[in-house]
Amino acid sequence: MTLLALEEITVRFGERAVLDAVDLDVAEHEVVCVLGPSGSGKSTLLRVVAGLQAPSAGRVMLGGADRTAVPPHRRGVGLMFQDHQLFPHRDVGGNVAFGLRVRGAGRAAYEPRVAELLDLVGLPGAQRRAVSSLSGGEQQRVALARALAPEPRLLMLDEPLGQLDRGLRERLVVELRALFSRLGTTVLAVTHDQGEAFALADRVVVMREGRIAQAGSPLEVWQRPASAFVARFLGFENVVPATVEGTVATTDWGPVPVPPGSPQGAHQLLVRPAGVLLGGPADDGSDRGPDCLVAARTFRGTHVTLTLEPRTGPVLEAACDLAAAPAVGDRVTARFAPAEVVVLPA
Repeated sequence: MTLLALEEITVRFGERAVLDAVDLDVAEHEVVCVLGPSGSGKSTLLRVVAGLQAPSAGRVMLGGADRTAVPPHRRGVGLMFQDHQLFPHRDVGGNVAFGLRVRGAGRAAYEPRVAELLDLVGLPGAQRRAVSSLSGGEQQRVALARALAPEPRLLMLDEPLGQLDRGLRERLVVELRALFSRLGTTVLAVTHDQGEAFALADRVVVMREGRIAQAGSPLEVWQRPASAFVARFLGFENVVPATVEGTVATTDWGPVPVPPGSPQGAHQLLVRPAGVLLGGPADDGSDRGPDCLVAARTFRGTHVTLTLEPRTGPVLEAACDLAAAPAVGDRVTARFAPAEVVVLPA
């Protein structure tokens, strides 16, 4: 069942359309993450749903009812900002209880709820702690507990882990995923971090210039980017024009094998770094690819990323095992694994 439906939402600032006729549905108990570069409209989208930004056109439907003109405090949604926005003059318990007190709940009613939520977010017994004594990760947990306290139909997160260090972000995103699954929470989150979105979401929405460029499961978006823009936004740099005939694409790198059933004709071609193989000819006997100079290598923990400069065509990015990685200045021959090649829609 659809909980949130955005119908042709448009937001204009002067002549510029920050959101351009956006349609988006979020089902009950679904976690949707909106991705996009700065200026793509993702934060404005969240503000429209929260009631903090009035749309120039379109409707916001919540639970089947038109809530476009309803003020934020009456929408029944929760919003957690990147900078936490905790009240420094209140202790942890006072922050978590804020929304419940605004709704008129008495101490006897809200204290058990506060204790329950602090347990859920991994801060048991922290009610009397001062906000100033908390680490960044602990403040993030308090902000989450405060947003969950009034039991919103929809929880919205604006760059929820943006201010935390990488290790803490990776740990918290796993905890958030488990918590939302356990509570059955419906979530609409905005982030610029692809790893965070792909780990957290049931569905990923990629935005570009106020429009949705692609929406789908994390696996769908990762395996089948809808355009060269989406592919590059996800971090894939090996994108070139190509002409596909049968199972071979003609590119500036030379012939590149493509999966059977690929679209034919003029397209853009994506080769994932794992699909750039170094060394001898392919097992199927096909010709070698371009001769390349290893221009740079970057240690990635589990593998090395190589920047290859072919004699013709743009640079190539390749992923290589640590033990097999050539040195900068070496010359190698590249070939392409068709399983890691994607013919992008025209």
